[in-house]
Amino acid sequence: MDSSQRSDLQTMHASRYEQLVQTVADYAIYMLDLEGHVVSWNLGAQRIKGYNADEVIGRHFSMFFTPQDCAEGRPGWLLNRALSTGGAQDEGWRMRKDGTQFWALAALDVIRDEQGEVVGLAKITRDITDRREAALQLDAMRAQLFQSQKLEALGQLTGGMAHDFNNLLTIIIGSAKLAMTSRDPQRTERLLQHIVDAGERGSQVTQQLLGFARRKVQSTSRVDVAQLVRASQALLSQALPKGIELLVDIQGEVSDIEVDSGQLQMVLLNLIFNARDAMDAEGRIELVARNQVLQGEWDGLVGDHVLISVRDPGRGIDAAVLPRIFEPFFTTKSFGKGTGLGLSQAYGFAKQSNGCIRVESESGRGTCMTLCLPAWQPPQPDNLQSE
Repeated sequence: MDSSQRSDLQTMHASRYEQLVQTVADYAIYMLDLEGHVVSWNLGAQRIKGYNADEVIGRHFSMFFTPQDCAEGRPGWLLNRALSTGGAQDEGWRMRKDGTQFWALAALDVIRDEQGEVVGLAKITRDITDRREAALQLDAMRAQLFQSQKLEALGQLTGGMAHDFNNLLTIIIGSAKLAMTSRDPQRTERLLQHIVDAGERGSQVTQQLLGFARRKVQSTSRVDVAQLVRASQALLSQALPKGIELLVDIQGEVSDIEVDSGQLQMVLLNLIFNARDAMDAEGRIELVARNQVLQGEWDGLVGDHVLISVRDPGRGIDAAVLPRIFEPFFTTKSFGKGTGLGLSQAYGFAKQSNGCIRVESESGRGTCMTLCLPAWQPPQPDNLQSE
């Protein structure tokens, strides 16, 4: 192929390329000289911006920017950036011939000749107003959904806390009525103690809410598990219907643990109430405490631990729901029957206490919730610690 044939071929390719650019209708594609003046104009530019070629060629491309952008020097900044770096991108409002605005996505790239010298710039602009409005509408819908979810969570929290306080008030009112009719001083004293205990539990609920809001650090101490469970038995039994029995089983000499005793009692209370709500009008809930040496089979925990289990023969938990039960605000109970915070609180308590919580359940065959907490270890003498 001689030089004249090669030149004719290049001319034909350039002509076809020009035809291709001119027929593109969805993009404004045009060229600028080094000062930013328009030197070419395609069909897409005419359709998007509303100008014919003879109305814009030779004029500065700043004519498409808003007065505010021009006052801030944005056209000049984009031009200089493209010339210094080889290209620039921008997104913002642009002006049409009729004065209306559209949201544009624009790219500006340098054009070089065969010797590598910059001879101009290619400007490609797309009208993405519809896409931007759709994104804004989606953001607004997400914000509305988020607000709705917050209100729903607040409603669940309010209704659930009313439910928890109602359980405590049931104990207080029931014990008070029995104390009023009792002629046995010792029985009256026990009933009054139940009232005091329930009142203190209510105070602990309030403190836990405040602690949740303020990220309060747990106040730990050495706790005798057997003593705490037996002390809570009478209180817990008062909250159960007559047909449901609470059986406490302390297996052997259970080790002490180091936890926040108030939070542990509230976690046990929540687990007992969950067991009660999963049962019919009668049955037996088992509260079992025992020692266990772990070798990593429970969340990687190793060493001496205390397991406290609450087992019920109730409805059980569906396998599809089981992975979500520790999520905050997730509950399968009807509105006002639970906050969805009880199990997430139990999970957080176990983790903060360097332990874990495990659930075993089968739909229609009951549930067993087990707290696993490290056994208390006596402090090491200073000379051993230094070694």
